Amino acid sequence: MKFGIQIEPQFGFEYNEVLDISKVCLKNGFQSLWFSDHFMLDSNSTDKTLLDPWLLMTALARDNKEIRIGSLVFCNSYRNPALHAKMASTLDVLSNGRLEFGIGAGWKRIEYEAYGFDYPDDMTRINQLAEAIQIIRKIWSEDRVTFHGRYYMIKELISYPKPIQSPHPTIWVGTMYGRKHMLEVAAKYGDGINLAWSFSPAKLSKIFTHLDSLRRTYHPSNNIKKSVGFWTRFFRSQKEMEEAIISEAKKRNIPLESYRERVSSSLWGTSDMIVDRLKEYEHLDVSHAILMFPHKDEIDQAKIFGKEVLPSL
Repeated sequence: MKFGIQIEPQFGFEYNEVLDISKVCLKNGFQSLWFSDHFMLDSNSTDKTLLDPWLLMTALARDNKEIRIGSLVFCNSYRNPALHAKMASTLDVLSNGRLEFGIGAGWKRIEYEAYGFDYPDDMTRINQLAEAIQIIRKIWSEDRVTFHGRYYMIKELISYPKPIQSPHPTIWVGTMYGRKHMLEVAAKYGDGINLAWSFSPAKLSKIFTHLDSLRRTYHPSNNIKKSVGFWTRFFRSQKEMEEAIISEAKKRNIPLESYRERVSSSLWGTSDMIVDRLKEYEHLDVSHAILMFPHKDEIDQAKIFGKEVLPSL
């Protein structure tokens, strides 16, 4: 299993903070840094620096020559798929083949409306995503591309350079729910799937069983990669964890048992608890674990995780 750290630019990161996290990341057994694709946190977040993820990833690829950079996940609605393909292939070249390309259907309506994007219904956005992935894959692999779909059309498109990675960067289809239509898109058009942020091993087992069945239908000789995103927090003791659960539930004004249930499907715990849980995901053939540590605590948590958890896996 490979490990990465999730960065949410919407929480408020300066570039030097991200660069520092990337350095600590590599020194402590992590291979990758992943970025969400949002334009604003909420309607009151006027005090937060929110760096564009594409430009942030490009700068990071220049300043850190080893870290892999991934999107968890780019919103299909925010960029024409042909442009998206061009941007991704360019970044793969600039990073010497270190791009992981995650893409999803989009969900954050407040951003769509604030920035003037149309916000169609769920199935329309999912169908648009399916067409977009087909276009992106073709542009990365063909000399001239023509595509006539319901939502997108391109004609005799020429796009160079192609990505460095062969045959191209992994296309991770991201979903926070794992429902059937997104599973179908992942199985039919993606190279991998990312499920985040609250999936227990039991729930994932059912989803993966269905996903693998779909994959065999569309691509009998080609397995789909599996990635999971986790809210992650390391504790020295179960007592310390219990105190944090009580405190966070009160701070967020969430009933204690409801918050406890939420945490149960996250990667919260002592080193032994986290190792045991990750081994359950390994048995489900999860190849990538993407960890979102508490904001502003990424460096300390990454160091502890690298020292206390990763050596046991």
